[in-house]
Amino acid sequence: MKQHSAGIGFFGLAAMVVGTMIGGGAFNLPGAMAQGAGVGPVLIGWGITGVGMIMLAFVFQFLANTRPELEGGIYAYAREGFGKFVGFNSGWGYWMSAWIGTVANITLIFSTLAYFFPVFSAEHRLFRLFVSVVLIWGLFWLISRGMREAALLNIVTTIAKLVPIILFIVLIVFAFRIDTFQVDFWGETGFVWADVFPQVKSTMLVTLWAFVGIEGAVVLSSRARHKKDVGRATVIGLIGTLLIYMMISIFSFGVMTQEQLAALPEPSMAYVLEAVVGPFGATLINIGLLVSLTGALLGWTILATEISYVASRDGVFPKVFHRLNANETPVNALFITQAFTQVVTAIALFSEQTYLVLSSIAGIAALVPYLFSALYGWMEAKRTTSLRMMVVSGIASLYAAWLLYASGFEYVLIAMILYAPGIFVFLLAEREQGRPFLTRTQSMIALIILLCATYGIYGLWTATIAL
Repeated sequence: MKQHSAGIGFFGLAAMVVGTMIGGGAFNLPGAMAQGAGVGPVLIGWGITGVGMIMLAFVFQFLANTRPELEGGIYAYAREGFGKFVGFNSGWGYWMSAWIGTVANITLIFSTLAYFFPVFSAEHRLFRLFVSVVLIWGLFWLISRGMREAALLNIVTTIAKLVPIILFIVLIVFAFRIDTFQVDFWGETGFVWADVFPQVKSTMLVTLWAFVGIEGAVVLSSRARHKKDVGRATVIGLIGTLLIYMMISIFSFGVMTQEQLAALPEPSMAYVLEAVVGPFGATLINIGLLVSLTGALLGWTILATEISYVASRDGVFPKVFHRLNANETPVNALFITQAFTQVVTAIALFSEQTYLVLSSIAGIAALVPYLFSALYGWMEAKRTTSLRMMVVSGIASLYAAWLLYASGFEYVLIAMILYAPGIFVFLLAEREQGRPFLTRTQSMIALIILLCATYGIYGLWTATIAL
């Protein structure tokens, strides 16, 4: 089994899992959950999410242990199980998800800074754009100094972001009121399944983005000091994060009603604590959010760079992504990632797209890699005759498919718009390998993507689909 004595250890891998999952989404959970669901449906939603995500974590652990040679994680699993083109789309979707998520986090950083400094408010777009340039290319410089060093820094930011979150949980537990918690428990109409089910669905897209990052250790498997740490870091990081998320969102319903929570501005967690301890609470959470987002920017940039580099090394992405610098950082992949991040950040700042919209698009883009990873887990469990893992992988596959359904057809179409340009990137990589044309199966998949993307563009143009 391949090991790296100077690679990333267990705590670095676990910090990558926790640090990328706990970004801006955690700090906006109370309001985001309450916008579409009462506390009862939220509890059901967390139950579904908890089972689904834990099953997916076990799939990643199983594959990391049984197929450690498949470096790059979710991209490699899709390629191995379903062919090169599906593998490419898995890697492409994940790469886009990572840097679009970075754009979402940058917009939330500015919203948070505006709480302290009005110059960061939405009307000062040019100033925001200038600061985004400093952020994005500062990350480029930092990560180009070495991927391992950047991962070690991520441990520090992960620990720092957990301090205000834990303090928040402790304080709202003491402020929890059962009578507030029971207000409109199932929504305004009470427990009527026809009304409860849509509320449960509405929680799915929120929880999806909150858990994107579960694969962080798997993506960095080629840089792990010990391959056995990859699966352990994934499962332990997921369970710890799940407990934190549930306490943040559920206990908040005991401090404010659903209607009050839904009306809170971003980041809603700050204003929940402000209701408990006064302005100090909002200040504390906003500072914690800034630390959290800084760490998330670092983690997501590392993951986007690594996934595109590994895919290029395998001949699935174009060769331009493959070049390493003297610090063994894939500097071309990093540069291209940051360039796309910068362009989309500029567009988002001038079109005033919200954090929730951008994070939802990023979450949907990551669903395809999750689904194919879970399906490949089932195939591998069948090959190794592991009945337990066949059940686990089956549940994880159903959960990923349910998320695609629950997220809404409109967001799936928007995701296909993002996937469509990848067809031409794949053709470029194939031509570099001396294969200038798609196979019949690849052509069918490409046609489906293009048709969905065309319909999505038409929907946006005619306003039948709205972000």
